[in-house]
Amino acid sequence: MAPPRANSGDGNDGAVGGQSKLSPSGLPIREIPGGYGVPFLSPLRDRLDYYYFQGADEFFRSRVARHGGATVLRVNMPPGPFLAGDPRVVALLDARSFRVLLDDSMVDKADTLDGTFMPSLALFGGHRPLAFLDAADPRHAKIKRVVMSIAAARMHHVAPAFRAAFAAMFDAVDAGLVAGGSVEFNKLNMRYMLDFTCAALFGGAPPSKAMGDAAVTKAVKWLIFQLHPLASKVVKPWPLEDLLLHTFRLPPFLVRREYGEITAYFAAAAAAVLDDAEKNHPGIPRDELLHNLVFVAIFNAYGGFKIFLPHIVKWLARAGPELHAKLASEVRAAAPAAGGEITISAVEKEMPLVKSVVWEALRMNPPVEFQYGRARRDMVVESHDAAYEVRKGEMLFGYQPLATRDAKVFDRAGEFVADRFVAAGDRPLLEHVVWSNGPETRTPSEGNKQCPGKDMVVAVGRLMVAEMFRRYDTFAADVEELPLEPVVSFTSLTRAAAPAAAGEGAARRGV
Repeated sequence: MAPPRANSGDGNDGAVGGQSKLSPSGLPIREIPGGYGVPFLSPLRDRLDYYYFQGADEFFRSRVARHGGATVLRVNMPPGPFLAGDPRVVALLDARSFRVLLDDSMVDKADTLDGTFMPSLALFGGHRPLAFLDAADPRHAKIKRVVMSIAAARMHHVAPAFRAAFAAMFDAVDAGLVAGGSVEFNKLNMRYMLDFTCAALFGGAPPSKAMGDAAVTKAVKWLIFQLHPLASKVVKPWPLEDLLLHTFRLPPFLVRREYGEITAYFAAAAAAVLDDAEKNHPGIPRDELLHNLVFVAIFNAYGGFKIFLPHIVKWLARAGPELHAKLASEVRAAAPAAGGEITISAVEKEMPLVKSVVWEALRMNPPVEFQYGRARRDMVVESHDAAYEVRKGEMLFGYQPLATRDAKVFDRAGEFVADRFVAAGDRPLLEHVVWSNGPETRTPSEGNKQCPGKDMVVAVGRLMVAEMFRRYDTFAADVEELPLEPVVSFTSLTRAAAPAAAGEGAARRGV
């Protein structure tokens, strides 16, 4: 990384001969405020602020306030010592500057998925998965072509596979409420969405049948070994957590057996996909593609659903019965046209409020909160009010919840507005819904870093909302906010007053 220039952090405009320098669009070019402090000690203190003393939102907001409202800053990002060699980043904290990270001609994303930390390749069978490849890497296009073809070919399996998972999940919720007390959604979501993900992508026996009840534990353990430097508030007391999770790398051999069992399952479940790829997409060794499919299914898809769906339920719970009634009316009016079953096509054509709710949830809580990339060349990055010079090789970082809650782009930016994307005039705002490493209006391609499963993720979110209000009139839940995902516990579910499907009678649960 090129060393950053000395910087007083006072935000003065750059000047030549007493004249202010301007960007091509006419904004004053300023020195990037902020700094990195004392090596080792400052990154360590910043890590503690980020995880424990302030939390991510306040960590960034306090620094923006400290530098006069500037939303492009120099900061240290966790995990810092000893896991990351260089914690220094240029943080992009508004919707306009954040867009640089979505431009593959401007940033190199090789090995930047987890930011300043790179997991051991031993966790991936010695291969570098697609998510860690830059778009310019020739292997990127080859592997992404296969992943995109799988997503497209299996799209018609998504709705029936999700319907089965949803029914099993909420049968368990209903039974738990009848037994008394509340029922945690997250645990059931973890269990049933792993089976759903594999059924939707590959078919065949689900992991819970092929590997037993421990399938979820094995998958989550593998995820933990990759992401532990970025996790927080999962071990108490926090000093012990910081020592265990943020200071040293967990040795990959401790998860070797579990990963071997996961890989063996995918070798069988995805055999047809691997055979097809060898025939129609030459140039990718079968073993490398197998490990990529494991990563796509468990890290990208399952890991995303594990985080995203609780956020949807959280916002629905907070919105209350008035929104629930509108959603139920929209869903039940559209379902008969689809033969009594909810299809992706029916949601797309007939359920604008359902679609808006999901986009708004993705705006408020993108499943991946940050983006990283190294500047490919010297460049000028523009925020709404100023421009800043960035040098080739510097690490750029974007904190997406601030970018997608930018008050200069969205009215009531910090509020969940369920119908924000219903009106035709609000459609351009989708350009700023960028959870997928690209605008919601853009399509993933072999040559960009946008999520190849973007359409599937959106479809699953919509199906979740639609199936919920096909089955229930309203519900209540307690929500505990945690850094990675909210813990949502249902306290009551009110079944639809009229049958929502053949043989389904009215009932009340947990009331």
